[in-house]
Amino acid sequence: MSNEIILNADLRVRTGTNKTREIRREDSMVPAIIYGNEEESKNIKVKLNELTKASENELFYTQVLKILLEGQEEKVVLKELQREPVKGKFLHADFQRVSRKTKLKVIVPFRFIGEEDCEGVKTDGGVIAKAISEIEIACLAGNIPEAIEIDITNLMLNDAVRLSELALPEGAEIPGFDAENDQMIVSVNPPRAEEEEPEILPEGEEGETVDGEETSEDQTDSAEETSGDAEPTD
Repeated sequence: MSNEIILNADLRVRTGTNKTREIRREDSMVPAIIYGNEEESKNIKVKLNELTKASENELFYTQVLKILLEGQEEKVVLKELQREPVKGKFLHADFQRVSRKTKLKVIVPFRFIGEEDCEGVKTDGGVIAKAISEIEIACLAGNIPEAIEIDITNLMLNDAVRLSELALPEGAEIPGFDAENDQMIVSVNPPRAEEEEPEILPEGEEGETVDGEETSEDQTDSAEETSGDAEPTD
């Protein structure tokens, strides 16, 4: 992988609560363990600055990592990262060994291609709407993608891409997926109708006529004068 994350580690001879505290305080390292793949577990300690930097990368939580230990490489995935509740200091890390044939569940982000050239946007003024940005898949450790690419260049207005249309890595699947939960990922929606602004009438003084018509007050006064001048009929 182009964004492979590598951690340097040393074997941890000292164990127990007091010893792990000394490792954190005096060695500026974080106690950890590597286990699994039918091999012996190894107590290790990882450099704090390297672990901190790695934890800032989203791939640290989903991809296969490489730990360099005594001149050898251990390929692992992070299973648990314990932090101090208040200050967030790293307390311990659990790493599980993997091989290329180990099947894992990982969360992979989508990478949308062709947004600027999308036909539905260019031709009809549509708006791209992204319903979800990532998906959990189960796949072999050797086939974990950095992202799942979705090309939306040819999407027209009211078109969409759903989970069933994804091109997954070989041997990968979406756990629990069926036709009933075939969720929409991205669509091209019609533009929102612009609200019409209310017509602003010219300001006028009270009693002023507009376009030759009398105001309601003038009409009332005129009606009263007419009523007062009329003679009663027999």
